[in-house]
Amino acid sequence: MSGQTDDADPSPMKKLSTMFSSLQDKRMHRDKSEKEPSVPQPVATAPERPSTQEGCSQFFFEYLVVVSLKRKRNEEGYEPQITYQFPKRDTMGKSQKEDEEKSMKAITLFCFPEGVNWAPLTEYRSETFSFVLTEIDGSRRNGYCRRLLPHGKGARPPEAYCIISRVACFGLFSKIFDEVEKRRQISMAMIYPFMLSLRESPFPAPGNTVTIKSFIPESGTEIITLTRPLDSWLEHVDFRTLFRCMTDGEVLQVFAATVLERRIIFIADELSTLSQVVHAVAALLYPFTWQHTFISIVPKVLIDVVMAPTPYLLGVQRNMLEFVTDQSDLLIVDLSDGAEKKFITQIGDEDSILPPKLKEELLQALRVRKENSTTEELNAVISEAFISFFVKTVGHFADHIKRSSNKQQQGTFQKKNFCKAVETKANRNFVKHFVQTQMFDLFIQEVEKQPNQEGFFHKKVAEYRISKNKEGTKFGWLKSAVV
Repeated sequence: MSGQTDDADPSPMKKLSTMFSSLQDKRMHRDKSEKEPSVPQPVATAPERPSTQEGCSQFFFEYLVVVSLKRKRNEEGYEPQITYQFPKRDTMGKSQKEDEEKSMKAITLFCFPEGVNWAPLTEYRSETFSFVLTEIDGSRRNGYCRRLLPHGKGARPPEAYCIISRVACFGLFSKIFDEVEKRRQISMAMIYPFMLSLRESPFPAPGNTVTIKSFIPESGTEIITLTRPLDSWLEHVDFRTLFRCMTDGEVLQVFAATVLERRIIFIADELSTLSQVVHAVAALLYPFTWQHTFISIVPKVLIDVVMAPTPYLLGVQRNMLEFVTDQSDLLIVDLSDGAEKKFITQIGDEDSILPPKLKEELLQALRVRKENSTTEELNAVISEAFISFFVKTVGHFADHIKRSSNKQQQGTFQKKNFCKAVETKANRNFVKHFVQTQMFDLFIQEVEKQPNQEGFFHKKVAEYRISKNKEGTKFGWLKSAVV
């Protein structure tokens, strides 16, 4: 598949600063920006939290493109090129066309991140993965990609189908790819009417279904139903791959490093494994959101991002391992089956970051999951365990937002009193470190602005308070929170 290093460009980061000028990272921190050194953030940052709005005003997708590998002129190797695009944008101004060209170039690199060393193949197992593109204004778009060997005889290079969408719903787009792939085996022309019907359909609200009619020769008109999961904030996640690649204890070590916003790199051969694991790790942080560099699949031309001194979550293919192992002060996780050493490098304190009692409770909660559980059932068990951890450590945040007599005005977070309210020493030590993170800071900013939040996490905090109050139990911060 992919091969050795491509040394043609001695300065990939310099080249990328031009290529991705419209896809730069937007720093989101309120007061740390002046304290941290300014470093380029090449492409992607925090994975976008799925929209939970009930409205159906947005399209399913913006683009479908087919990316094919074409031989380079007068050079060895292949380069990815867009050979099909729907819909085409013919009425753009000059600046819009320039921005789109940059976006399309980025898409080709994420569809084939390995570089130029491809060879025609007679067999290739298709795989589905995703990535995130961050625009200069901070908005994010999701790229869903399926790579497969096109229908034909003899050796031929694979091709990739990529859907760019504002919505985050990996499972739904995976089903859409099944339909696209089925039509591609008949004719490229069969893709157009299906995607046109899909694009004209509104994106369904959580739990709702949209029906698409599509004609296929010799089969007639097919009715395709696409149902959006009810738990919309987890619809972009499947925890199965994460817990297949790591033991529960190893997942908790990765979680601990992520909570403290460290530099973390995941290594695997399969793009689908990297994509699913990196997104799953980010989802463990709910209700908090990773705010730093986030690239689920690092293209070869972007590999210098591993040198950045700021926090990141990166997925790197195994053939680029040599570029990352000379780094220090980071966690490198080998996701390969039968890996002799799961953590190639680590700081060494990952197993002692989480409070011992809460870590044991997490492990017990994770053991409840069943081997034959559905994706939705597994997601519910895993998310419940980690949400409970945050409820028990920082769930008293609302008690330490000081507001004036006008409750609608912005409040001020009392960080010192918040930390003091945590009863056990182990929990307090963890909280003192966690409140320094950017993800906690951004979460508190939202709470300061909006006094009456009613999200899923807030509901869980209220349930926990009621249950402990009924038991008459003092646990952690409840000593000062329950009235």
